[in-house]
Amino acid sequence: MSTEPKGPSRLEPEPVPRRDFLGMAATGLACGTCLFAMVGAARLPKAAVLPSASKKFKVTLPEALPPGTPFLPSGRSVAVFRDGGGVYAISTICTHLGCIVKPAPDGFDCPCHGSKFASDGSVVRGPAPKGLPWLSVRPAGGGAVIVDEGALVPPGTKEAL
Repeated sequence: MSTEPKGPSRLEPEPVPRRDFLGMAATGLACGTCLFAMVGAARLPKAAVLPSASKKFKVTLPEALPPGTPFLPSGRSVAVFRDGGGVYAISTICTHLGCIVKPAPDGFDCPCHGSKFASDGSVVRGPAPKGLPWLSVRPAGGGAVIVDEGALVPPGTKEAL
């Protein structure tokens, strides 16, 4: 009688067919992709947006600023003035297409399309459809004022210090 086994031993693993291997690999990759997506979704509640500058900011006008001369705070689109009637602020964003106007001896000039504004922000020459908006100003103490770029006031509104 022969002692050789008739077939493979039941203790030896069966070879995995190629199609089964590819199916298991695809299932593993799909599970890994879902796990990676869940990690990404868990980060969503934390905003990745940089905060913008506050519309309210404090300005201390120089003591040597002559009346009616604009003071342009760094990094802001605002001109702050002081005269006998008080302190006021005018936006330096052109009402035509949003360019930043530049101070001129007689008011403001838009470098983009040629609009001219008087020193009070009213339109002298178009194409700007309306004057520069006046902004809310309130005293902050110590000779400083708080300008609110988000709050418009009627032209001619001045805050006494």
